[in-house]
Amino acid sequence: MSVTAQAHVEDHAHDHGHHHKETFITKYIFSQDHKMIARQYLITGLIMGFVGIAMSLLFRMQLAWPGESFPIFETLLGKWAPEGVMDADIYLALVTIHGTIMVFFVLTAGLSGTFSNLLIPLQIGARDMASGFLNMISYWLFFLSSVIMVISLFVEAGPASAGWTVYPPLSALPMAQSGSGMGMTLWLVSMTVFIASSLLGSLNYIVTVLNLRTKGMSMTRLPLTIWAFFVTAVIGVISFPVLLSAGLLLLMDRSFGTSFFLSDIFIQGEVLHYQGGSPVLFEHLFWFLGHPEVYIVILPAMGIVSEVMSVNARKPIFGYRAMIASILAIAFLSTIVWGHHMFISGMNPFLGSVFTFTTLLIAIPSAVKAFNWITTLWKGNLQLNPGMLFSIGMVSTFITGGLTGIILGDSTLDINVHDTYFVVAHFHLVMGISALYGLFAGVYHWFPKMFEGKMMSKNLGYIHFWITAIGSYGIFFPMHFVGMAGVPRRYYENTAFPMFDELTDVQVLMTVFALITAGAQLVFAYNFISSIFYGKKGPKNPWNATTLEWTAEVKHIHGNWDGPIPHVHRWAYDYSKTDENGEYILPDQDFVPQTVPLQKDEEELNH
Repeated sequence: MSVTAQAHVEDHAHDHGHHHKETFITKYIFSQDHKMIARQYLITGLIMGFVGIAMSLLFRMQLAWPGESFPIFETLLGKWAPEGVMDADIYLALVTIHGTIMVFFVLTAGLSGTFSNLLIPLQIGARDMASGFLNMISYWLFFLSSVIMVISLFVEAGPASAGWTVYPPLSALPMAQSGSGMGMTLWLVSMTVFIASSLLGSLNYIVTVLNLRTKGMSMTRLPLTIWAFFVTAVIGVISFPVLLSAGLLLLMDRSFGTSFFLSDIFIQGEVLHYQGGSPVLFEHLFWFLGHPEVYIVILPAMGIVSEVMSVNARKPIFGYRAMIASILAIAFLSTIVWGHHMFISGMNPFLGSVFTFTTLLIAIPSAVKAFNWITTLWKGNLQLNPGMLFSIGMVSTFITGGLTGIILGDSTLDINVHDTYFVVAHFHLVMGISALYGLFAGVYHWFPKMFEGKMMSKNLGYIHFWITAIGSYGIFFPMHFVGMAGVPRRYYENTAFPMFDELTDVQVLMTVFALITAGAQLVFAYNFISSIFYGKKGPKNPWNATTLEWTAEVKHIHGNWDGPIPHVHRWAYDYSKTDENGEYILPDQDFVPQTVPLQKDEEELNH
């Protein structure tokens, strides 16, 4: 640990907190306080999430009732829904922007940006991030990228519509279709700004964890949340620049006549001049980020769930070191499995078998985590509050979605269901819903830390969980069977294929569940907003947790602790720990905070 850097941060924090009068702009807008930046990330991410959910409802209605007229289509889509009937071009655009927003703006920035910012300094015992200024810049770049992405919805020719993976040639030729014009260019500009934001944030997180831990906070005493955020940041620094390079090469193909991803292109019988490029090269570059991105999304949720589950089971997390090892193994393996997205791209069968092997290998550390969560729950004194329910729900969806990943990771089996709704069902459960559950668990659990001790309504949280849990399975479980029947993804309608007619009722069922589940998110939004202003104040440590963030002041100060930073004497999971006489270490208290020194003859658990 850098003692000099820590001392500098402490001095700076005291100056900032006690000698500078903050204005509204410096406190709430251009803030360098990690807690305020976490709130900014969360609220921006939730707003983008509701935009993404609204898009999914529109195209689900089209799939359930193809060709039907809906007044809301004309209201929201304007010229793209004449007389309330959705145009085929805007359908693909909605799918594209929905996927982009949910994967990057909600599940990457909204989840990792929020909780990495909130928890890293608080849980490691630091005054703030290593660089508050870079932290502020990373948020405002994220905000700018969000604004550019939303603006792209309103350009004359329509938003980007090449799928969220933006494969060439649709994304590389501005004249290919209406959604290949200015909307696609804005998509690429937005993602370039987003990647800059992500890299600045990730570097800040890494430096903070390595250099600014308080005295006694060794790496093996860190909560699993911090391990997850730290490794997620490392993956981001390794893989996001590859997507940036792909985006820049794509911009050059679009604007400067290069041929990185294009060759032998015909449009309406006319031969274009592009030669020598390959869209498969873009696939390699995209998925080298795209598959680690799955773990950039899910690892923070895994860390949050590990923490929330241990606190609310009143038990130490099972297999702490195995959990760390599995996070590190997932990080390494995630960078060598990208080819399983490309089994039907003409890949050499031997190379396909290599990617099959590495893909099936990554199931091992994932299974370790799942078994350890279940064992943590076993015989625990479970506190079934909303945060805990969403954590248990995350384990359920992660296992359910993960099992279908074994099928998709096998090149022989994948070819049969590739680009069908089976794939959509798989990644929505294992990545989308699981990560959202981690986000919700984190919001319910750390809401008092974000909003000055106020608590969210538990009853509204229960309503939110149960409708969301039932609705999510109602949407995505039937999709597996639709996919096995051969229904392709991203098709505007399937009326041209009579063999799919009998599946229309299933599409209606999934859409009804989608509408109900979206309604449950309005319950969450009401609970969230009303609790900020009118929520009841809870105690300083409402969940009786052991980690450092609950020792900080309830009132927000820039610097976290009004006085010296507490020192750490034990690991983060001393719950229900007893002495040789069967008595709790601290009388009448089933948890021992990390700040409590080890007692005489007490062994430190760290298994």
